[in-house]
Amino acid sequence: MCELLGMSANVPTDIRFSFAGLARRGGGVGPHRDGWGVAFYEGRAARAFHDPEPAASSDIARFLSGHPIRSRTVIAHIRQANRGPVALANTHPFSRELWGRVWTFAHNGQLRGVRSLPLDFYAPIGATDSEYAFCWMLDQLRARFTALPPRQKLDHEILQLSTRLARLGVFNMLLSDSRSLYAFCGKKLACLTRRAPFGEATLIDEDRKVNFAEETGPDDCVTVVATGPLTSDEVWTSIKPGTLLVLRNGKIANSLHIEPPGGERPARARRIQPC
Repeated sequence: MCELLGMSANVPTDIRFSFAGLARRGGGVGPHRDGWGVAFYEGRAARAFHDPEPAASSDIARFLSGHPIRSRTVIAHIRQANRGPVALANTHPFSRELWGRVWTFAHNGQLRGVRSLPLDFYAPIGATDSEYAFCWMLDQLRARFTALPPRQKLDHEILQLSTRLARLGVFNMLLSDSRSLYAFCGKKLACLTRRAPFGEATLIDEDRKVNFAEETGPDDCVTVVATGPLTSDEVWTSIKPGTLLVLRNGKIANSLHIEPPGGERPARARRIQPC
């Protein structure tokens, strides 16, 4: 399957260190060689880079590794194709406009029968089930709310939609509207929060180390979500399947989980302790 990387920070932050670890898995030490992409939010808009080439050998990825782009919200993805050819149109993250904001989405897993879900306003450009699922989610949000809803209502609606898609297969997802970064774990995701006192971190897949105490301020707070741990000397926490983490300003603002329904009773969301 593909791999995901998301970051939420309370100040514009350079993600080159974590992205370098992810990129090595894109055709270097890992099989995810079928394209990659990354989106950096700047206000309501997002600056995005996509390449159908392996991230480990991509000239665009090397360019980004030498030109820091600081952002408070980042979504990145490396692809191992299982539906749709290797092509620019099929590289994540995908983006669409809703309520005057750019929404960005990346996913790993397979969704059986997702194309039986009806689409109305949004349509996929490529051939992946992931982009189709993204269009369906935005269609549902657009039909449910005529304008940007309060955050709590939006959090719960995204949890409901994610849970429905997770019933179709494996649904690990990152989604953002610039205000919040949503991370839904269908099978495998891990997270960590970096805050003072900052220390050193070493990448698992590349001979690279950074001392965050030299790169950050005392009030900085950054939460990173990835398919699997990227560093060997930090404590990563596995996210429970069925959980939606909502990250805002570098912190876990909400952690929601839907209990399986019993009989004909509707599934109910409950808040759980963050990772």
